Amino acid sequence: MQFKTGQSATINFLSLPFLLMMLFSVALVIGGCPAENAETEAPKPPRGYPSFAFIKIAYLLKLIKIVDLQPPVPETLIEYKDIEYKKIGDKSLQLDIYHRKNLDQPAPALIFIHGGGWRTGKRSDYLPYLIDFAEKGYVTVTVSYRLQKQAKFPAAVKDVKCAIKWLRVFARDYFIDPEKIAVIGGSAGGHLALMVGYSANDPYFENECEFDSVNSRVQAVVDLYGPVDLTTEYAKGRFETNDFIGKSFAEAPDLWQKASPINYLSADDPPTLIFQGTLDELVPVSQSDSLKSRLDAWGVENEYHRLKGWPHTMDIAISVNRYCQYYMNAFFEKHLRQMK
Repeated sequence: MQFKTGQSATINFLSLPFLLMMLFSVALVIGGCPAENAETEAPKPPRGYPSFAFIKIAYLLKLIKIVDLQPPVPETLIEYKDIEYKKIGDKSLQLDIYHRKNLDQPAPALIFIHGGGWRTGKRSDYLPYLIDFAEKGYVTVTVSYRLQKQAKFPAAVKDVKCAIKWLRVFARDYFIDPEKIAVIGGSAGGHLALMVGYSANDPYFENECEFDSVNSRVQAVVDLYGPVDLTTEYAKGRFETNDFIGKSFAEAPDLWQKASPINYLSADDPPTLIFQGTLDELVPVSQSDSLKSRLDAWGVENEYHRLKGWPHTMDIAISVNRYCQYYMNAFFEKHLRQMK
């Protein structure tokens, strides 16, 4: 979890009275947290923090417990590593797959797309989710895609679509039900999940795969604090979006429109689950608010968890991760396991 303070959140750690006051306030916030619910109960949102400064102090004092990002793969699971799903030029794009050893019939596939501002990150970043949901009986997949230094938009979107098509073609080999596929991503990965989910079979993104004729439509989308509209003034001013697209908004406004998931919404889009923290310092909460509003206007089934007092990458905190996993699992049960 990256913690950064902007000019509006500068802390003078040399001020002892200020620090003591903050420590006392953090203790009150932590001490007031409700006890964890039983596993059979729907969890309440984990209590957040009044400001980003409080979060930073709580993190430094180790009051925020962090998920183990490199858990061992249990012996109950089969792990398929470094499978090439696409080769473009001399670049090999790979994916990893996990499922239970005793899996003997097709199961829904959950494809996780890592974040990192379209410039960093790796597919193993989602290993905690991959393991946890594989143990629940899903086939979990994590994919690499071309980062912005390797290729500009729409390369990353095309890559993820090729991974979906590859998985459909080889579904039998990995106990995947090809008609029950969800995409899940955080931050830049959330953006790619939304792009893939809402631009099904759009010719603009469908022309680089070995199996171009295979359907790229997915049955569910999970967005964790992903950017939705790249044409806002804030988004146009970020170096991440400029590097991702490769041209400024002034140079190619149509390209920025094409890179914005919100412009692909339609009534037949897959059900969508959204998680967003109100203290997100990188992707403003207004982005997810807009997505929720537009999905409602189109009549697309959706569920929005707007977590008060939590920042970007909030699900790296154990309490938030458990909350997200509970509602993700309920969402997958409804839209994948129970779908006819």
